[in-house]
Amino acid sequence: MMTLRWISHPALLVAVAVAALVAIERSAHAIEVEKVTSPGGIEAWLVEDHTNPIISMRFAFRGGAGLEPNGKEGLANLVSSTMDEGAGNLDSQTFQRTLEDKSIRLRFDAGLDTFGGRLQTLVKHKALAFRLLRLALTEPRFDEEPVERIRMQILVGLRRDEESPHTIAGRTLRRALFGAHPYGRPVDGTQASVQAISRDDLAEFVWARIARDNLVIGIVGDISAEALGPLLDETFGKLPAKAGPWKLDELSPATDGRTMVVEKNYPQSAIMFADKGLKREHPDFYAAYVMNYILGGGGFTSRLYSEIREKRGLAYSVSTGLSPMDASAYLAGGAGTANARVKETLDILRAEWTRMASGGATEKELNDAKTYLTGAFPLRFSASSRIAGILVGMQIARLGIDYLDRRNSLIDAVTQADVARVAKNLLDPKRLTMVVVGKPAGVKSTP
Repeated sequence: MMTLRWISHPALLVAVAVAALVAIERSAHAIEVEKVTSPGGIEAWLVEDHTNPIISMRFAFRGGAGLEPNGKEGLANLVSSTMDEGAGNLDSQTFQRTLEDKSIRLRFDAGLDTFGGRLQTLVKHKALAFRLLRLALTEPRFDEEPVERIRMQILVGLRRDEESPHTIAGRTLRRALFGAHPYGRPVDGTQASVQAISRDDLAEFVWARIARDNLVIGIVGDISAEALGPLLDETFGKLPAKAGPWKLDELSPATDGRTMVVEKNYPQSAIMFADKGLKREHPDFYAAYVMNYILGGGGFTSRLYSEIREKRGLAYSVSTGLSPMDASAYLAGGAGTANARVKETLDILRAEWTRMASGGATEKELNDAKTYLTGAFPLRFSASSRIAGILVGMQIARLGIDYLDRRNSLIDAVTQADVARVAKNLLDPKRLTMVVVGKPAGVKSTP
């Protein structure tokens, strides 16, 4: 959970809206990504767009919440929520008021494998915006009042999550899959762990995690490569040269076919399930991506939606998705249904798992999936901030700077034989691990 402060400044809002329309139009054409290296050796990927006076930047540091000490779960999240609550000689109110007065958007975020943030500013305020980011990264204050205020907000959210069936199901599933591994722990932490985090813990996280050797940057907007180089040095040049180690131990998820029921007195049950997955660099990843779309990732067109929702009305929603991470991977899904219909929903789910594993996809399903996945790709470039995020994601996954040009051809190359092979390898109803939160009729936990 993060504290979000999207500043509603008229000038920036108008500029962002116009930029989004331009991005949609431009997305039909190739986007030119340029590698920029600053005089000090800091690298960023840049897409120049001089249509509007806006600069959008995303940045990430490898290593995130998965590196938190035991008993301090939620540390990365608390850091991300308080880094902009005062820095350098600016206290929380002054820092936030400066952002608001100059229509600067700045926020940080924490994931299991990365810690990062985003910055958006009008060009005329870029010097100030990047200076504020530099202060937040290098001199965060972590004053007592804002830290305790944000801590209380997080604790309130955690108490609310304790009654959320989908949150309970997700946490239970991750614990079942990963146990004591960092991937089995909640990014937001627990009541006890968040209360145990000290100011020294916050400062130690920043010192250990935020450095130049684990930094990736994506920038889109009204700035040239020549102007960007010195700005990178001014903003990131004072960071430590090296971060602490960030690689986690590799672990295969424990997909052992168990069904776990968490009894709650709810009229509907939340269902989550998982099977094997593929990491992003696996050569069969794109075949798995297409297979998942056909199985449950394709919304109204997927097999699971058709069989469970459309034909039988068993569930209010059902979907699947690949979850590739640095040290593991799995294929996860979720559904929601009335307690009386859980068993039938699970039976159909297992049947569809079996059908895909044993038969793969039809030629029509494959062609329809590839047509959608390639045709919808340009819609991701609907705003400069989203493009900046894609640039960072490409670098984190080490996809190569030419990935945008190659991506659709990788999907087009997937064959029926590829889908059948991957489905047989990944999908096994005997391995399918399920969590149900509610009072499902006729469904019990298995050993």
